[in-house]
Amino acid sequence: MAHNHGHDHFHGESSNISVAFFLNLSFTIIELVGGIFTNSIAIISDAVHDFGDSLSLALAWYFQKLSKKGSTKKYSYGYKRFSLLGAIINSIVLVVGSVFILTEAIPRLFSPQETNSKGMFLLAVVGITINGIAALRMRKASSINERVVSLHLLEDVLGWAAVLAGSAIMYFTNLTVIDPILSVGIACFVLFNVFKNIKQTLPILLQGTPVDIEQEHIIGELKKIENISNIHDLHIWSLDEGYNILTAHVTLKESMPMKKLIELKAVIRSVLQEEKIQHATIEFEIPNEKCVFENCV
Repeated sequence: MAHNHGHDHFHGESSNISVAFFLNLSFTIIELVGGIFTNSIAIISDAVHDFGDSLSLALAWYFQKLSKKGSTKKYSYGYKRFSLLGAIINSIVLVVGSVFILTEAIPRLFSPQETNSKGMFLLAVVGITINGIAALRMRKASSINERVVSLHLLEDVLGWAAVLAGSAIMYFTNLTVIDPILSVGIACFVLFNVFKNIKQTLPILLQGTPVDIEQEHIIGELKKIENISNIHDLHIWSLDEGYNILTAHVTLKESMPMKKLIELKAVIRSVLQEEKIQHATIEFEIPNEKCVFENCV
């Protein structure tokens, strides 16, 4: 029964992401055409943003399935880290798109062009509706993929709310400079979030210690276990921000028979599970045994 629940939960996640993807991609095409029709660089810039989100959704959908594949000869840890590849690809697309939008929008700050504020207003209403539906679909996000997707969709709703307000102001005041101002604001907002995501992704790719894990705390907790005198050559990294791996050398106070070592290893793994370590490789050392690796102190 537990297996079926997990199976249904996985398909629920994939279904939510796929629906959000098709909604987002369809509207991206609509707003790109609408942006050209209304001569609004703000709407075109949001179309570029939404295209990036569509790519993110597609990659999330694909990697949600791919990450379920287990260990292979080529990828001994499985496919979990492929989700980071998707994040990098999406970040590159968004950076290129945002830079292009800035090169188009900045000149318009100095020579604003006439825009169709009524068309912008109608597109903004449709944008809030479609992205709102997609965001509601993802409101019960449980996986990392879903939470990231949900955040993207919420950003889209807020972006369209800004376009809605801007188009209303332009309609009543004829201040067409608001359009490129909105465009620059959206592009800068996207770039800020892209660099924030890259800042979170790079340490994982470079096998840095997860930010929510303290090595010294873990060493202290393990040293509390009976028959353990020292912990060294400790390494902690994450595959995908949610699956953490640890390797360590554990020095014993005295030699122990294999049966006792198995029991001790179970205790160690229990402690590590509470510290958000999902996969642990433990090497035992007897007293006075010389460690041949670096970081053995």
